[in-house]
Amino acid sequence: MDWLRIGAFALLIVYHIGMVFVPWNYHVKTAHPIEGLQIPMQAVNAWRLPLLFVVSGYASRAIFGTRAAPGAFAWQRSLRLLVPAVTAIIVIIPPQPWVEIATKNGYPHGLIHFWLHDYFRFGMLDGLVLPTWQHLWFVVYLWIYTMLLALLLAALPARVKAAVAHGADRALGGALILAVPMALLIGNWAYDYPGFPETHALIDDGPVHRPYFMMFLFGFHLRESPALWAAIRRWWGAGAVLAVLGYAVVASIELAYLGPARMSPGEWFAFGAARAVQSWGAIIALIGIADRFLNRDHPWRKVLNEGVFPFYLIHQTIIVVTQGELLRFGLHPAAEFIVLLLATLTGCWLFYRIGREIAWLRPLIGLRVQRG
Repeated sequence: MDWLRIGAFALLIVYHIGMVFVPWNYHVKTAHPIEGLQIPMQAVNAWRLPLLFVVSGYASRAIFGTRAAPGAFAWQRSLRLLVPAVTAIIVIIPPQPWVEIATKNGYPHGLIHFWLHDYFRFGMLDGLVLPTWQHLWFVVYLWIYTMLLALLLAALPARVKAAVAHGADRALGGALILAVPMALLIGNWAYDYPGFPETHALIDDGPVHRPYFMMFLFGFHLRESPALWAAIRRWWGAGAVLAVLGYAVVASIELAYLGPARMSPGEWFAFGAARAVQSWGAIIALIGIADRFLNRDHPWRKVLNEGVFPFYLIHQTIIVVTQGELLRFGLHPAAEFIVLLLATLTGCWLFYRIGREIAWLRPLIGLRVQRG
């Protein structure tokens, strides 16, 4: 699962670079968007975030296993998640909204002026709510889900927790590992049909809290569930097939509506249902593939696994700032992509390697405090 976590976050970096070029809204855009890039982006769009919540839940169970008291678990996770998140909101995130309003709305002042006079206004500026957590919404949501889990672990008697675990094993055993979550995801889509915006603003994001929290709980339970592992090992191939079929529907509908035309209600429902099948099928397939082919260690695993969180904290700021600078040169999109990829990987690596060597910086970038 460490390799799956590393791969999921690496894919996230490439995906966010792709957001510069796809004709979807993003913080900074190339001057030459690539029509049709939506099709390959949809290959990962449905499952990339749910997978992150699954692997985060799985990792949380490993951490909880070393801290049996829910209170100690909640405190440790708060330090590891909230301290770097608040630090990033104050000093890492501000260049992103500055570049956005400068490139899209002609904001006339420099970054320092923006940070001192406008960023901490706790209100709107050119359509943006400031200050902002931008891509760190994931960390905030993960912390909320972790605190809810800690409360449940503290409040429920041992027999109730055992009964819930047993019920989850029965409900998701065998082929149900695919059928039940897919049915729930389709039901969630149908309940909120004809759709909902994913706001990342916490309090008005109920339609995504339901599946994301369930994904997190699934990952938490999976680590200690032989029954679920047996089901995944038996059915991950079918999950892969269903993921491909779901993506085929998504891609065909997306391809048909690349222009300004709007989908019919029936097509829109089919699009959401197919995304649900694609999402869960891909998650089960990727877990099964990781278990089958990546269940081995390597000297790079520990370093890369430790670097995931610092990479996540800094990567989008590097992307947005670099692309903001590239706009003045009028480069071909292929050249822009290469520069963005190299700049992001280099910047992330330096951020991690420098931060890990300075003791007081380690907790601020999501690394453990070194003892002794």
